Amino acid sequence: MDTENPSAPPHAQSRIPGKNHPHRDRQAHPGGVIHDNVRHTTHFTVIGNHLTQHGELSLLAIGLGCHIQSLPTGAAIDIKSLTARFPEGPTRIAAALRELEAHGYLRRTRERTPVGRIVTRTVSCNMPGHRDTGADTPSRPARRAVADKPPPRKLLSAVPQPAHPSPTLIRTATDLLAGLRRTDPRLLLSATDAAHLAPGVAAWLERDLTPTAVRHALTRDLPEDPLRRPAALLAHRLAAQLPPPPPFRAPDPPPPDPRHPLQTCDGCDRAFRSPIPGRCRDCRSDLLEAA
Repeated sequence: MDTENPSAPPHAQSRIPGKNHPHRDRQAHPGGVIHDNVRHTTHFTVIGNHLTQHGELSLLAIGLGCHIQSLPTGAAIDIKSLTARFPEGPTRIAAALRELEAHGYLRRTRERTPVGRIVTRTVSCNMPGHRDTGADTPSRPARRAVADKPPPRKLLSAVPQPAHPSPTLIRTATDLLAGLRRTDPRLLLSATDAAHLAPGVAAWLERDLTPTAVRHALTRDLPEDPLRRPAALLAHRLAAQLPPPPPFRAPDPPPPDPRHPLQTCDGCDRAFRSPIPGRCRDCRSDLLEAA
């Protein structure tokens, strides 16, 4: 006799291990995470587990990398914009960006615009080491910018700080740095490097050095080999060759009392010093008593 089993499903159902068996997962990993997933159809970003489960990146760098990959092309991801968006301060965000850059998830290069302005081009890579050969790449230079992986930029060493960093002093120091390229074209600095070095130059100017003397100290005996990091060389010289403060000058002593010429007293013929002729002190006292 042909009897239908009401408890049997009419069709076989496919199951994905780890997703359709939450009870089985709970038994295999007590206390572990249980996923309650819904398939996204709009407003989602595909991010590789090589980033989300990276073994060397910090949690902040992983989260920041996921956020950057979810942004549209052209979105601002500079430190100022990210600090305004997230509660972490600029120091932590800058460190996270350096982590992503060191592991290939970000590539940052400085380029000069046709008007002479220095800008930073940032490329986000969702698969470090992958060379993009797609037909929709806009141009050959852009393909090279995406494919090439420049080494992480080393930070400049600290420079001396002026005791009184007035705007005028910093402006003079910045102008001095901008003019170094006239002495040697290899000393062309970016705006970021000039801003870092300007306080060091201001500290020199505070010590009674003229701009010409500072310029000579920074540009003399330059190596003949190509300067790969001119800003690093200048930062080292500003710190290592900082002159001592000028010697202390005591205030000038007050001028001595004036020495008046000798006069002959009209009353007693005694000599006394006075700016004008007349009577000596004793004769003036006698006159006052007689009055």
